[in-house]
Amino acid sequence: MTTPSPLLSRPGAVEGAGADAGVAAHYGEPLREQRALAAGTAVVDLSHRGVVTVSGPDRLSWLNTLSSQQVTGLQPGDSSELLLLSVQGRIEFDARVVDDGGTTWLIVEAAEAGPLAEWLNRMKFMLRVEINDVSSDWAVLGSTQEVQEWSGLQAWRDPWPQVGAGGYSYAVVPEDRHPGLERPWFEYLVPAAELEQTVGDRPLAGVLAAEALRIAAWRPRLGAETDDKTIPHELDLLRTAVHLAKGCYKGQETVARVHNLGHPPRRLVFLQLDGSQHTMPAPGSQVLLGERKVGTVTSVAQHYEMGPVALAVIKRSVAPDEILTVMDGEEPYTAAQEVIVAPDAGQVVGRPTGFLRGTRS
Repeated sequence: MTTPSPLLSRPGAVEGAGADAGVAAHYGEPLREQRALAAGTAVVDLSHRGVVTVSGPDRLSWLNTLSSQQVTGLQPGDSSELLLLSVQGRIEFDARVVDDGGTTWLIVEAAEAGPLAEWLNRMKFMLRVEINDVSSDWAVLGSTQEVQEWSGLQAWRDPWPQVGAGGYSYAVVPEDRHPGLERPWFEYLVPAAELEQTVGDRPLAGVLAAEALRIAAWRPRLGAETDDKTIPHELDLLRTAVHLAKGCYKGQETVARVHNLGHPPRRLVFLQLDGSQHTMPAPGSQVLLGERKVGTVTSVAQHYEMGPVALAVIKRSVAPDEILTVMDGEEPYTAAQEVIVAPDAGQVVGRPTGFLRGTRS
């Protein structure tokens, strides 16, 4: 169970729910907070995040053999993202990664820290690594700008939406027009006992603000956009979390096979929702094409400029120009889609034919 953040004592704080329990959803003015967070004048309390450390001289080479990402050359202060997959290539863990030269820090969703630390401990065998769940000792603060006063803190910079070395974009839009460029994102590791002191009198935004900016940036989140069948291609995670030319890891054969075929079974889509209604659909609502269910809404937010927006995972076969209906119980919402993951890899900007296959060691 997540320990409630001491910042919930701030005036106007309303606690979040579900995956964001334990921190403030907002402090009384969600849209104003969202504008401030986007402008870099406010920070967001993410102290419910899980934090797992991996220390020891074998840590990077060991994580490299287990994960989808090439991390052997990770330098102190560098940021990355890695996935731990099932044998079938389905996403089991998604970790934000930063190394300080002696310890690799893995920032994960609140519910993932314990299971991740347990899984890693089962996999260490005789290697010189030590794994610890330090979530109770460390908090996380998020910002859209580097905070100069926090330069001494360990910080993870989200690589999204840049395509990393060995990565690949499944998007139709050119890289210089990806909406994720409008949302640089930093997560700072702060000793839990120093959280209030570190924030000081800096303005705070709630997690509703962070979620709205994430959705607008097309950034997938574990537990929201994922289910027990999700593979990285469906969410465009090959751009930041997968290295296509590294050696073997669990799930690598599925990653290579689906990439070569270019046809992930589902695709992430951004939805502009009808703003004439006074409510928004809940995550989990059905996405319909006519009378036929073609997907599920995964995240919903009220954006300070665009109004109600959502992410959804839909069938690859749905044409990009189709107008969809989101059905929340008996309440329908008209939804125009923007393509995030191309229905066919041949539509991806600049995709060469006969793209490299994943290598095996």
